Amino acid sequence: MSEPINISLPPSVDDFDLAIDTGWEYLRSYENVNRVFYTASALGDFSLIWHMLNLARRINNPERRGSVLELSLLLGAESLLVNQGLKRLFRRSRPDMGSRTHPHKIRKPQTSSFPSGHASSAVLAASILSKGSKLAPAYKVLAALVATSRIHVRAHHASDVIAGAAVGMIFTRLINSRRST
Repeated sequence: MSEPINISLPPSVDDFDLAIDTGWEYLRSYENVNRVFYTASALGDFSLIWHMLNLARRINNPERRGSVLELSLLLGAESLLVNQGLKRLFRRSRPDMGSRTHPHKIRKPQTSSFPSGHASSAVLAASILSKGSKLAPAYKVLAALVATSRIHVRAHHASDVIAGAAVGMIFTRLINSRRST
């Protein structure tokens, strides 16, 4: 049986992540900021916030049944690709908490760190929910909040979040290109 693939990131990525985490540290000292980011992170678990918003669209417009099912299936496929595919290639360790504790409850991730599934699903869902919607700016702000929450709660390095967002963008482009053909 062959060894699993383990792709390493260059040391400059670790330097970048350390700089972002060091700069971010002052935000972690504010309780209200912690509440916002920990809540956003929890709502991003299992794409919960995106499924809730997706269902809310269906309630507001019963004719959207097909698009609601489509987004749920796409989020499932994206999760499978990121969590069972890409993360197994990189097997990157999560940020070190050291002696610190989380000020709020957080689900302990079971997969490796790179790329961020929260960021990937946030970008994908916000892109699809935004299409033709007056709420597009709100969806995009929420996606940014969910994605960056993962840095704040130390579930991901900044580069994990950037890579996850890129995966979400690529997934969205692939979907849009298939729709236009």
